[in-house]
Amino acid sequence: MKIKISGVGSYIPELSVDNTDFSKHVFLNDNGTPFGHTNEVVIGKFKTITGIEKRRYADPDQNTSDLAFLASQKAIENAGIDPETIDYIIFAHNFGDVKYGTIQSDIIPSLASRVKHKLQIKNPKCVAYDILFGCPGWIEGMLQANAFIKSGMANRCLVIGAETLSRVTDPHDRDSMIYSDGAGATIVEMSDDESGLLSYESATFTVDEVGYLFYGKSYNQDLDPNTKYIKMFGRKIYEFALIEVPAAMKSCLDKSGYGIDDVKKILIHQANEKMDEAIINRFYKLYEKPVPKDIMPMSIHELGNSSVATVPTLLDLLIQGKIENQELHKGDVIIFASVGAGMNINAFVYKY
Repeated sequence: MKIKISGVGSYIPELSVDNTDFSKHVFLNDNGTPFGHTNEVVIGKFKTITGIEKRRYADPDQNTSDLAFLASQKAIENAGIDPETIDYIIFAHNFGDVKYGTIQSDIIPSLASRVKHKLQIKNPKCVAYDILFGCPGWIEGMLQANAFIKSGMANRCLVIGAETLSRVTDPHDRDSMIYSDGAGATIVEMSDDESGLLSYESATFTVDEVGYLFYGKSYNQDLDPNTKYIKMFGRKIYEFALIEVPAAMKSCLDKSGYGIDDVKKILIHQANEKMDEAIINRFYKLYEKPVPKDIMPMSIHELGNSSVATVPTLLDLLIQGKIENQELHKGDVIIFASVGAGMNINAFVYKY
């Protein structure tokens, strides 16, 4: 028994913000002292490391749940289903609805309930709930949908990953250039053919790693220290991801019944181009194999890091043929993988 993705959709905000738009930001060190390079140097190094040239921001009148609703509509339409037949709406995010111009999170009612309301689903047995699992949230939602369907608790689930990270970033922190907004959604149900989810891995590391991503005060010492923004220890995350993500991917693949040469695509969380490339290189080294050409589709250059939305959005773009020199074929074996706050990692192997 396997579950498959029968519909996929994404919403990519229209507002595109170029790296040069950060040229007048006042970037500071974490102790509030002036940064020792011009913004042109900072932006140049940033692009070299992350690969990000642009990112998308939601319109001022849009919240995370609005982006999720629009992506969900597309997924439902793509699947050709009646939304009243959805048993679970699983919504992965990290900051709730953050109204433009504020920093306060609004998560009552849950964002999943808001999406159900916007979809006008009347069935009370369609259960809607949120999960907080860092950037790997959408993948974790997929694993929960897998468990629900295999256990007989559900026939069909809507799994969403959406975020508006642009509203929780410190403008004085260089890392603010990484983050973006977006939403991706999938309809998941029982597979009626050979396609579907084959194996998975999921883990949480907290002994030393719990504080690698956190909510902290602005680097501008003149601002209210009680107003918090997303912060991270980038080097620690990089080192952690480089060890744990390839290991999880290998464990997952080894349980799937397929070998490394069968893998056609790897859809990895779009966190940082150099980090993702290093993860894939380390993964193939575990099998003493070279990295195949075009194995890893990327969207980070134009869309930035939208947390839980990156992987489902990447899948939607890939299926639509909107990523240059990338395509999927029936029967392709795909690995999905992510890493993020928690610190959490997860992966699953999927036959398309």
